[in-house]
Amino acid sequence: ALKMSSLAQKRRALMTGQVPSNYVPGLGRGATGFTTRSDIGPARYTAAPVEEGMATAAAATAQPQPQQPQKNVVSFGQAPEGYVPGAGRGLSGQFGNKVADEDKDGNKEDLGDSNYSEFFGYGGSLFGDTPYEQDDKEADLIWEAVDDRMDGRRKERREARERDELRKYRSKLPTLHSQFADIKRDLQDLSKDDWLNIPDANDISHKKRKTETVKDRFMPAPDSLLAQAQAEQQTHTELDTRQQAMGGLSSVAGTASTMTDLNKVGEGRNTYLQLKLDRVSDSVSGQTVVDPKGYLTDLNSSIKNQTADMADMKQARLLLKSAIQSNPKHAPAWIAASRLEVIAGKVAQARNLIMQGCEATPLNEDIWLEASSIHPPEQAKKIIAQAVHHLPTKVSLWVRAAELEQEDKGKRRVLRRALELIPDSERLWKAAVELEEKDAARVLLTRAVEDGCCPLSVDLWLALARLEDYEQARKVLNNARKKVPSEPQIWFTAAKLEEANGNGQNVSKILERAMRQFADMKLKISDDRDFWQQQAEEAETGGYTGVAEGLIRVSADINVLPHERRRVWEAEAESLLERGAVHCARTVYQCLLQYFNTKKKIWMAAAQLEKKHGTPEALDVLLKKATTFCPKAWPLWLMGAKEKWLAGDLTGARIILGEAFKINPDNEEIWLAAVKLENDNQETQRARTLLEKARVQAGTERVWMKSVLLERDAGDMESANRLLREALAKYPKFDKLWMMLVQINKAAGKPEEARKAYEEGTAQCPQSVNLWIVAVRFEREEGQVTKARSMLEKARLKNPKAENLWLETVRLENSTENKKLASTRLAQALQECAQSGVLWSEAILMEPRQQRKAKSVDAVRHCENNPYVICTVARLFHSDRKLEKARTWFNRAVTLNPDFGDAWAYWYKLELQHGTEETRAEVLKRCGEANPRHGELWQKLSKAPGAKFADAREKMLAVVRVVQEQL
Repeated sequence: ALKMSSLAQKRRALMTGQVPSNYVPGLGRGATGFTTRSDIGPARYTAAPVEEGMATAAAATAQPQPQQPQKNVVSFGQAPEGYVPGAGRGLSGQFGNKVADEDKDGNKEDLGDSNYSEFFGYGGSLFGDTPYEQDDKEADLIWEAVDDRMDGRRKERREARERDELRKYRSKLPTLHSQFADIKRDLQDLSKDDWLNIPDANDISHKKRKTETVKDRFMPAPDSLLAQAQAEQQTHTELDTRQQAMGGLSSVAGTASTMTDLNKVGEGRNTYLQLKLDRVSDSVSGQTVVDPKGYLTDLNSSIKNQTADMADMKQARLLLKSAIQSNPKHAPAWIAASRLEVIAGKVAQARNLIMQGCEATPLNEDIWLEASSIHPPEQAKKIIAQAVHHLPTKVSLWVRAAELEQEDKGKRRVLRRALELIPDSERLWKAAVELEEKDAARVLLTRAVEDGCCPLSVDLWLALARLEDYEQARKVLNNARKKVPSEPQIWFTAAKLEEANGNGQNVSKILERAMRQFADMKLKISDDRDFWQQQAEEAETGGYTGVAEGLIRVSADINVLPHERRRVWEAEAESLLERGAVHCARTVYQCLLQYFNTKKKIWMAAAQLEKKHGTPEALDVLLKKATTFCPKAWPLWLMGAKEKWLAGDLTGARIILGEAFKINPDNEEIWLAAVKLENDNQETQRARTLLEKARVQAGTERVWMKSVLLERDAGDMESANRLLREALAKYPKFDKLWMMLVQINKAAGKPEEARKAYEEGTAQCPQSVNLWIVAVRFEREEGQVTKARSMLEKARLKNPKAENLWLETVRLENSTENKKLASTRLAQALQECAQSGVLWSEAILMEPRQQRKAKSVDAVRHCENNPYVICTVARLFHSDRKLEKARTWFNRAVTLNPDFGDAWAYWYKLELQHGTEETRAEVLKRCGEANPRHGELWQKLSKAPGAKFADAREKMLAVVRVVQEQL
């Protein structure tokens, strides 16, 4: 009780006692204030500022007070040095001024509203002042890998979108490069003379204005110019102070102390001309080559160049002189100094310098060669003789000595002396052999390669083999293989020798031995597939097809896995064909067929190669093999029958088709091919019999359609109508049968039957655009324009974005002379089908002649690679007589779509009017190879009743006649 009472007394005394002057409640236990974003200034205790009005109170407060004993006050001792209150929990302010000072050095955190986000918080780094350790680095690498993976998943889609956006942007705003691409493409046809004759571009923008105004200009001379002219004519008897200070008389550059004497100028010009002529005449070869017409012009330019380069030459001369003096044994310095003097026109000084260099460095061959090149021939011989005396084993000196000899006898003497001193020089042996006849050359080559002089020279061995007969050449090449077993050219030459002498069976053996030997020796070329193919192409170019075939076969499996053979070999065959190596490509296909003889695609590719580059016999043999291994591949049977038919062998074609029937009895393509064969050869009854059998065994809609066409072309409309009714009962969804029924009834003069036919047809086939067009044209020809227009509206509702329906709508309005409505319909069509080439082509042709060019630019921008637009633009160039551009655009159209027959017809029309026999034949040939089947005029003519054409060339000529009649 006593203890408790005393403790209560102490607490009461502490609470009621006087507070110390510097006491802050809670400061001892760290309970200081804190700062929020809504507060301004710190919440800690701060000393109040002492103002003048409070000076007395402050003085009174500062008087010493009697100290009271403080009881139960815990003291933590003195704070350690560097202690900042609140810094440990991130507090800054009055007591955190040290941290704030450190943040001023560049790490101060921005805690303003502009750097704050409700979702992410503050934008700064929370741990920017912490050390960057290994685990932090690993974490960053992991997050970077995650970011890259997430970016890679969307990369292709993003890049595709960017490419599409760029393409659309370029279509609206094309670059200058794309606008002038066709003009730049025409530059490749310019010859070298045309390039050289292109005039230089001059600035003539203000030329005319200058010539008109220059006569009227007048500029009075200033007084200073007159005073200077007067001073130049006076005679000075004493120096002024400025001249004495500058060290005497020195004329200013560009001025003269006396009047210019034109006679002296002419004399100086003549003197320079004489020096120039002397220098040209004193040449190495002893001949003078001067162009008298252009010499004065060249003289003016040389004077300017000399005055401009004089300072550079002087500086270079000083540098080279210093280099020579510092190291007289350095031959390149002597050579450079001599060449500098030659450029400066001081040939004599150059010769003196180079001879001094020869004396200083007699063991350098380059300086001797330089000396001989700038001296006349006779003196050069003496110089080379001295050089050979100092350097008797330098091949280049002996070769130079032989070149200086004028007669072959002297050259032989020099080279034989050189071979005595340097018997292992291949260059000397080659030079000596070139001067000899065949027998003497054989003796020299034998001595060179067999007597140990140059046994490793492949060129000498091959040259000797070419000079020998067959048996001796084989021995020479065998010896060469023993001496140089790693040289492939020796093996290839041996294979070519065997093929040239009719021993083709030895070619493959030699090449296989070569491959085995190179593999045993582990040479790099044994794994170099490209090297062997290149050698095969060179052999085929040289006429050695057997060697080319052997090289392809021995290198076919190099670095090719078994499961990759087809892909690699097919790509190689295509690339070889592009480079013109036909036999090499044929060999690759043969290798393919050894492993993949049941693949129809490979047989077709090989057959196309033989058809284009081979002979009919080779193609026939290949197709027989193909049908043996692939009996179900009907295109191979049809190709074989067609080739027989084109060759005039109708019986052979029938035999092939008969064999095809046995193996493929239900194949409609074979049946229809047989029918076409008989029909084209005027065998209508046989064709009718075949079709009757085909309707039983392969009764497809096409077979029924061909049956109707045969009867219609034969003129039997009753049978055609009967077959057509039977076909429609079997295949009511086949729109071509309904179109044929409309045409037959129309031709028979039964409009109501025809109208009933297309009404039933459109009900059965509402998605058939061609059937709707046939119906519309029927009504238009019958004079029912309103009904035709309503049918087009109905057709467009059932077939939105059908470009042919819109085209027919526009043409319907044009046929009624309603141009305004036609333009409106065309604008609607282009909005709905912005990428339609046929609509843009029609839009170009509907414009007036003066506005067609601008419209064609818009069309090309929207349909850059559409053959209809390209063909229409080519027709515009043709009408404007821009023939080369028209040819280029026609070629582009048929390249984009070889099946577009109208483009071929318009191109051939151009060649008929302005081309040559060669260009016409080229267009006909390419059209026959492409065999087009589509095009508005092309199909209209080829599918007309009774139309029969032998091939695509005859069909194109018929279309061209129609085009010429229209225009």
